[in-house]
Amino acid sequence: MTSTAKSSRSRTRHTGAAAVALTAAAALLAGCSSSDDTSDNPLAGEKAEAGTVVVGSNNFAESTLLADIYGEALKAKGLKVTYKHNIGSRETTYGLMKNGSVTVLPEYNGSLLAYLDPEAAQKSAEAVNEAVKAKLDKKLTLLESSPAENKDSVSVNAETAKKHGLTAESTLADLKDIAPELVIGGSPEFQTRQQGLKGLESVYGLKFKSFKALDAGGPLTQSALTKNTVQAADVFTTDPTIIKEKFVVLKDPENLFGYANVTPLVHKEGLPQEGVDALNAVSAKLDTETLLDLDAQVQLDKKDPLDVAKEWLESAGLS
Repeated sequence: MTSTAKSSRSRTRHTGAAAVALTAAAALLAGCSSSDDTSDNPLAGEKAEAGTVVVGSNNFAESTLLADIYGEALKAKGLKVTYKHNIGSRETTYGLMKNGSVTVLPEYNGSLLAYLDPEAAQKSAEAVNEAVKAKLDKKLTLLESSPAENKDSVSVNAETAKKHGLTAESTLADLKDIAPELVIGGSPEFQTRQQGLKGLESVYGLKFKSFKALDAGGPLTQSALTKNTVQAADVFTTDPTIIKEKFVVLKDPENLFGYANVTPLVHKEGLPQEGVDALNAVSAKLDTETLLDLDAQVQLDKKDPLDVAKEWLESAGLS
């Protein structure tokens, strides 16, 4: 199994099946939208008005937040911006990007490569980006990737971390001696995938006490880890539950879980150079720790994503 399989799966929990998304997207408009939304129908296929940058997002909270960050960074440079939030699946957003209805979209480089070429290897973030560019429609391109990643991780709960002296600097290799004491949880497929138990054993030599089938980084996994039903679990790296429950995310130096760097996908003709420079400046300052904190403000503290975006841009000197 290639490393791209994971990337496709990790975004599945957000985007779902294309057929479902196409019929349900209109109903999703009411949820998780920015207060600056100017589009009533995100599935409308009209080409962006000349001189206007249309920033889109998929239908999950982090994508909305990232779209607001991108859009407000562009506005700070004097560009006219409108939003198409909560569009739906990648199958839909990619089509709107190609026809010019959307100019800028928050993407995850490895996940996009898995969509474009499911068999492509992922050796480095730079190699992933080059592979994506080679597969993209000629009207589209990627800008610079940020260090921020939303991808699978093996995380342990606070009790386990304290017991075994695990910190944010600990790696998966540090579990080798204690894994036989731990129950690990994740989606059913995590048990059989290379980007799961098979890879954890072959790459890091980890053999766990047992596996508990839960969900793909969702509420079942979060609850089981919090209650110590499992001591380790597959948790996404920008899940705000990490902050709330003091989970410890273990580093993955061998990149078993591939790449999922936040990266702007753009329609070349719709974004002037000052816009390119503005988004690359965002990427230079956005890392996983920062994105996790911003996600927590939106999802845990219930702040408006547009307000969170503006506050961060100002603090980063980008507004």
